[in-house]
Amino acid sequence: MIAKKITTKDELETAFYIRKEVFVSEQGVSLEDEFDQYDQPNNGCDHILVYYNGEPVGTGRVRVVEGVGKLERICILKQYRKYGLGKVIIEALERIVEKRGVSSVKLHGQVQAQGFYHKLDYDASSDVFMEDGIPHVLMVKEFVHS
Repeated sequence: MIAKKITTKDELETAFYIRKEVFVSEQGVSLEDEFDQYDQPNNGCDHILVYYNGEPVGTGRVRVVEGVGKLERICILKQYRKYGLGKVIIEALERIVEKRGVSSVKLHGQVQAQGFYHKLDYDASSDVFMEDGIPHVLMVKEFVHS
């Protein structure tokens, strides 16, 4: 299990394939809602792939918004969700923004994944809201530096 920052067009296309499988095919999000301006090159967004046994099976992206890291588009192909890869994705995205000097992160977590994020020290900081027809909650985490 490794996470790698995306550096090539082919890797980005692989991430888009994974997102389409999870969000569009599995969860019913429209293509227009899934892909946005932050998926274009040179947009201040970093994307990663996570690999299991050498195969790319998960992805996520991060950008800095008003001094806070915003984790987005975190997903893993269904058959690989039992291997702890979500934690690998979150930690890789957090490392990217920490290197930029950011001290906190946020994400719009699906309500069904709230417990997962809580185990990674994220706290809910909003009421439930709908995003792309799916219930979400704003989750935040402050980095503790010793």
